[in-house]
Amino acid sequence: MAGDYHAAPQAGEVSPALHQLPAPPADFTGRAEQLAELRAALGMQGAAISGVHGMGGVGKTALALKLADGLKAAYPAHIYLNLQGAGPQPLALHEIMAHVIRSYQPAARLPEDAAALASLYRSLLAEQPALLLYDNARDGAQVAPVLPPPPSLLLVTSRTHFTLPGLFALDLDVMDQTEAEALLGRIAPRLAKEAGAAAELARLCGYLPLALRLAGSALAERRDLAVSAYRQRLEGAQERLSLVEASLSLSYDLLAETLQRQWAQLAVFPADFDRAGAAAVWELDEEEAGRALGELLRYSLLDWQVERYRLHDLARLFAAARLAPADEAAARLRHAAHYEAVAYTTKELYLQGGAALLQGLALFDREWANIQAGQAWAAAHTATDPAAAALCNTYPDAGTYCLLLRLHPRQQIAWREAALAAARQLKHRGAEGAHLGNLGLAFADLGEYRRAIEFYEQALVIDREIGDRRGEGAALGNLGNAYADLGETRRAIEYYEQQLGITREIGDRRGEGNALGNLGNAYADLGETRRAIEFYEQRLVIAREIGDRRGEGNALGNLGLAYADLGETRRAIEFYEQRLVIAREIGDRRGEGADLGNLGNAYADLGETRRAIEFYEQYLAIAREIGDRRGEGNALGNLGIAYKNLGEARRAIEFYEQRLAIAREIGDRRGEGIALWNMALAHDKLGERPQAIACAQAALVIMEQIEDPNAAKVRAQLEAWQGGEATDRSG
Repeated sequence: MAGDYHAAPQAGEVSPALHQLPAPPADFTGRAEQLAELRAALGMQGAAISGVHGMGGVGKTALALKLADGLKAAYPAHIYLNLQGAGPQPLALHEIMAHVIRSYQPAARLPEDAAALASLYRSLLAEQPALLLYDNARDGAQVAPVLPPPPSLLLVTSRTHFTLPGLFALDLDVMDQTEAEALLGRIAPRLAKEAGAAAELARLCGYLPLALRLAGSALAERRDLAVSAYRQRLEGAQERLSLVEASLSLSYDLLAETLQRQWAQLAVFPADFDRAGAAAVWELDEEEAGRALGELLRYSLLDWQVERYRLHDLARLFAAARLAPADEAAARLRHAAHYEAVAYTTKELYLQGGAALLQGLALFDREWANIQAGQAWAAAHTATDPAAAALCNTYPDAGTYCLLLRLHPRQQIAWREAALAAARQLKHRGAEGAHLGNLGLAFADLGEYRRAIEFYEQALVIDREIGDRRGEGAALGNLGNAYADLGETRRAIEYYEQQLGITREIGDRRGEGNALGNLGNAYADLGETRRAIEFYEQRLVIAREIGDRRGEGNALGNLGLAYADLGETRRAIEFYEQRLVIAREIGDRRGEGADLGNLGNAYADLGETRRAIEFYEQYLAIAREIGDRRGEGNALGNLGIAYKNLGEARRAIEFYEQRLAIAREIGDRRGEGIALWNMALAHDKLGERPQAIACAQAALVIMEQIEDPNAAKVRAQLEAWQGGEATDRSG
């Protein structure tokens, strides 16, 4: 009878960025009545949501920040997010949830299934309460799915009026005359010297906070600008409905021509940015850029919070309209090139492991909107701009490790396909081969091994054509892996042996170690465990020789698996424990999770099922923390097996169902088949033969489609059940 499958496991250290709320404006003025109304509503409703609505520039964000500043002492986490509802691309539901989850778990690779993502989002906010400020929502539809559970509290700002259950909606109007005059007086004290000047200017600004701030800042910075002259210019500029544009025009006109051009170029940033980003777009050093940014801040043409700058949405539109096409193209090219370099920095930090890995992920997340915009621009202009094509060609490799955590596999494929097109346009055969190989890896991750093989074979042709022996060896190894996944182990060995020959010929010790490890895996699959151990031991020697700690850990883990197959479970545990030390030392959370799962399997083999469950639960926690969906599925499946072995078949089915959902979500056909088969065994143990047969039939279809070598065992058991034969219900 076919048995349960134990999937070998996987998995970032939590370094939460949980204090994100910007400070309210230092010169915040008035709004006492509105603040009191909001506080009273929140006091009555407990974990209610407060919506602050109003037109652009009316001061919604400033009011929300002031309210949040008085509430944050009651919450351990303070999370801020601009939902970009006023722009052409409001944040999608998964982007909002991802920001919150990564605030708690920076290294997370998030669930790709919408339901699983929402569940993780709600559970985090229920267990670790947060004060959330979602700024600039498009409408109620954008907010409704992300309402947090108690005791977390959400404040929302939006230009549109909407209602939601539990929402106290405040429609914010312009300031009253007294408050408007007071705000102007705080920004530009010289207004107090001219009787009636503040009142008249406030009237001309329509008592709109953004217009008031722009006007006050202009007068504060330009001491040579007479109040009467400024008032006359404002009075003749625009009607009330265009107050902000009129105020922006006046502030813009006060800038020197060079600064006007620089400010307009900032419209290429889709979100906030730092001084280095502005310097790159302007082609200045950071010190010069800092001076220019300071000038723009003084005129209130930029917002600034904690080393980050941002254009108000209305200001970005205004600036973009004043950006000449040639200037825009040049600025976007410089923007894309800078953020490709930033992505390379995140890759370097990630490879260092430990705290540096988390630093790299934090940098990647901070600049993600800019990285996406840079890649998208490069991809869109590849056909017409060789510089854009060159960037598009290299973008996927720049932040490759972070992209694996942050992008859905299908999005990764889209980036790689764009890069492949760019490489072909540039006639860069080496890059073309690399992209083909990486596309193969992406499809292999989706379980589409036949399609992966097509890409590997194309890569191999190119590598041989251009004499890239290292690339040829890698392509042969990848072909071996694909055939091994298809159960064609002897064919896989042929490819591994060719890979080994090439790596030894060119002196590629790291590649040689990989080939030896692959050969060990293949012979382990054939049941030739002693021979597999010989290869693993050679792999271990090379890893230690070249200081490859990750490779050393992999060799130790595989030796553990081999000795487990020989029934030497205690010896296997010794190897797993050595590997665990290395994984934790280098910050390899995925490897740490895998090793914990293997330790769970070992203790399960020793009959210590409760101890095995402890390891599986640790593995599950790490997999969820770093967003390793495949590892999460493996851990859930192993927990199901453990509870089935304890006689808790009903509970086991619950774990198998979660494992099945993840496998379907990520396109893991093999995992889907395993989950269905284990469910069949659990239903059979409960005496539920029809359900067992249905699950086994579904499992068999998948296993035959993917050519799983276990399909014959499943078919034999299914036929026995359908024939009414008794089965062993002991598991």
